[in-house]
Amino acid sequence: MAEFTTILDGLEVMMRLGIHPHEVAPQRVVVSAEMTVVYPAPLGEDAIDEVLDYDFVRAGILAMVADRPFALQETLCEAIATLCLADERVRRVRVRTVKADVYPDARVGCEIVRTR
Repeated sequence: MAEFTTILDGLEVMMRLGIHPHEVAPQRVVVSAEMTVVYPAPLGEDAIDEVLDYDFVRAGILAMVADRPFALQETLCEAIATLCLADERVRRVRVRTVKADVYPDARVGCEIVRTR
């Protein structure tokens, strides 16, 4: 068995996220996902077919935030974690979202960890 950590870090998206009146317009949110991926055996070839292709996570997040406004970061993190766990090889996922511009002096974030 082989275990890897696959990371999508710092994906910046413009999306509707929040409950306050000033958050009805899209705002900058930074998303990171860290997935523990388990393979049945050590990798034998240097081929994308052998491993988790993280493009599905990035594309899924982009589609999700384009189609749906979220009230809460917790709900957004949960949805992204569910997306990552859709691949059976993903055993654990840590998702972090950060509202980058909500305050002039701080960023506000949320993090979730889900395991299979």
